[in-house]
Amino acid sequence: MDALKSEIASKRKADPLLAARPAKYMKRGDIERLREEKEQKEREEKRKAEDAPKAAPKLTDSRPSLTPSRGSTERETESPKPPESSYNISNEETIRRLRAKGQPIRLFGESDKDRRLRLRALELIEEKGHDRQGGQNDFKKALEDVEKSELESKSRATKGKKKDDSDSAANNVLDLDLIKSDPDKLYPIIYYALKRTLKEWGEAMDERPEHVKRTTQGKLAAATQVQSAEYLKPLFKALRSRSLPPDMLARIAEIVHHMQKRQYQKANDSYLRLSIGNAPWPIGVTMVGIHERSAREKISADQVAHVLNDEVSRKYIQSLKRLLTFSQTKYPPADISQLMG
Repeated sequence: MDALKSEIASKRKADPLLAARPAKYMKRGDIERLREEKEQKEREEKRKAEDAPKAAPKLTDSRPSLTPSRGSTERETESPKPPESSYNISNEETIRRLRAKGQPIRLFGESDKDRRLRLRALELIEEKGHDRQGGQNDFKKALEDVEKSELESKSRATKGKKKDDSDSAANNVLDLDLIKSDPDKLYPIIYYALKRTLKEWGEAMDERPEHVKRTTQGKLAAATQVQSAEYLKPLFKALRSRSLPPDMLARIAEIVHHMQKRQYQKANDSYLRLSIGNAPWPIGVTMVGIHERSAREKISADQVAHVLNDEVSRKYIQSLKRLLTFSQTKYPPADISQLMG
C-alpha cells in the first residue's frame, strides 16, 4: 500500500496539472478557467498566423505603381462615377424635400440610398422643365397658368375673331320637352351653351384693367376661372360622347334652360337637386328593409346626391354653380326676385 501511494505521488509531481488539483476532487470553476486559458492561447496563435501573410502585401503595395493597368484606365475613362458626396444628405432633409414635392417618403422595400437617388432623379426631372408632378395643388397650378396666359396675351397682338358656327346653337333656348321626347338633342345644346358661358367668363377676366389683374383678388378670380375650365373637361367629354346618366342630363338641362331665361332662382333649385338631391337619404339608400313599405316609391334612385358619387362629379358640378354665378353677374334678370341668394 505504501508503495502504491509513493507511486501516485511521483506521478503527480511529474504532471503539473495533476499536482495542482486536490487529491480527491477539483472545482468546476478551476476546470473552466483552465479551458478558457487554453482557448485564449489557441486564438492568439491563430491571429498571429493570419496577420503574418497580410503584412507582406502591405510592404509591397506601399510603393506607388508608375504604370497603371490598362483595364483600370479604360474603366476610368469610359464610365466616370459620380461622387457619392453629392447624394450624401440626411434622412430628415430627404423626407422634407420629398414631402415638398408631393412624393411618398419611402417606397416598399426602398433603402435610404435608393430614396436619396429617387430624390435626385426627381430634382433632375424638375430642372429639365417637367415640374408638373402628382400631388400638386390644383389652385396653385391654375395661378401659374394665369400668369403664363397673361404673358402670352401681352406678346400676342389682338386679332379679330370670327364667330363660330356654334354661336347659333348656343343662342337657342333649350326646350325642356326634349328631356322626354328626344334626349339626344339636348347634348349639343347643353355643350355649346356651357362653352359659350365659359368663353365669356374668360373674356371678362381678360377685359379687366391691368391694376385689377395685378391685385390678389384679381389673380384669385382668374385662377378660379382657369380651375373651373379644367374641372368642366370631364363633363364636356361626357356630353360629346352622349354618356351622361338620364337623371343628371335632365337636371343639367334644367339649369341651362333657366340660365338662358335668366331665371336664376329656379336654376339654383335645379342645381341643388343635382348636387344634394331631395331624397330622404341623399347618399343613395333605396331599400330600407326587407319588407315593402308604403312610402317605398318616394325613395327614387334619381333623387340621390350626385356630388357624392366621386371627386370628378363633385368638381364639375361645383363648376356649374360658378358658371351660374357668373351668368347672373353679366346678365342680371329683369325681376330682382329671380336673383340667387
